[in-house]
Amino acid sequence: MKPYFVFAGMLLAVFGSVQADTFRWVNKTGDVHYGDVPTEEAVKIEQKKFGTAPEIENADLPYEARLAQQNFPVTLYVLSSCGGPCQQARDLLSKRGIPFTEKNLVAQEDVDAFKLKSGGNTVPALSVGKTWLKDFEVGQWNAVLDVAGYPKIAPYRPQTPPAPAPVKPVENNNSKDGTP
Repeated sequence: MKPYFVFAGMLLAVFGSVQADTFRWVNKTGDVHYGDVPTEEAVKIEQKKFGTAPEIENADLPYEARLAQQNFPVTLYVLSSCGGPCQQARDLLSKRGIPFTEKNLVAQEDVDAFKLKSGGNTVPALSVGKTWLKDFEVGQWNAVLDVAGYPKIAPYRPQTPPAPAPVKPVENNNSKDGTP
């Protein structure tokens, strides 16, 4: 038998089993086996999931932005009393088309958890993956977002034209019964 047929058969077995249920089991002698049906002598059986990709919420984003979102999720931390700096931070993220979660620190538990995670107590604060940015400084925030792979400007999305105004029907006074 040719080696490439053996290799093709192995690939088919591996990738074909991705769609089906795959199990890992240990037999009585301690040998580990993988397959779609465990044997009767299997002692410890685990079902394995291979090839399952995480759900991505923003499928309309460009690939680079989706990849950045998956690897470096962005969360903006604000207070309701923050005012201008928090709004500038929101505007920067929106202008760049960056999908982000905003957390308004209202409850004391939220504030305490924020201080523990970020190592500080100033807002606005931004987490990009595991990187924390405190206070709003445009250059610093842009640099970290660039390194994470986010777009510099929002991707172009064509505007849908406004619906045409309803046309008022023209009255036809030529008919005697009122029909046009």
